Amino acid sequence: MSDTKSSSLMEAKAVHPLHQIAGNPTHKLLLKQWLKEEELILNRLSLKETQIDSTRKEITHLYCLFFLFHSTALLLLFSASASPHLCRRSWLPSLCSLLFSLGFIWAIRYKTDAESHLEKMLTREKEDSALLAKCVEELKRKGAEFDLLTEVDALRRAKSLRIESKPVPKWSARDFVTLFFFAVSCCVVVLNRLILCT
Repeated sequence: MSDTKSSSLMEAKAVHPLHQIAGNPTHKLLLKQWLKEEELILNRLSLKETQIDSTRKEITHLYCLFFLFHSTALLLLFSASASPHLCRRSWLPSLCSLLFSLGFIWAIRYKTDAESHLEKMLTREKEDSALLAKCVEELKRKGAEFDLLTEVDALRRAKSLRIESKPVPKWSARDFVTLFFFAVSCCVVVLNRLILCT
């Protein structure tokens, strides 16, 4: 009776998918490669998230510098506005203000584009990770029944056919941010003139 029990336990163990994978060098190698690739993807995900956080901090610093620069410039102009002859030269601070504003706007736009690019890469990495995790799960579940040609080919096709189906909007949040800062810059130019000439 005990011999029968032990033999049935041995048979159950032998047919377990993980035991089948361990006995098949091709499946074993594929599982090792996929697990290693999963780890690499997780490292890349962590790196991308760190880069996105860093870029967002830089964008916030640029926002603060933009408003700090303009508020300081307006305070200086207000304190110097007592002289009546400054109205004729009001174009000079206005031009400087506009040039600095355009520089800030370009830097903000550049950083927001970089953030958007990193977010797209992060999404792609997450999709790859989910797809690979699904394949690893299938391999562990099926064992030797896992058809390498069909399943690996399906994985490759899924990766190559992955096209973003979302329609690209005509206006994005980044465009509105750029327009907002440009509008603020124009208002500051008008304020420069008003402060110096009234």
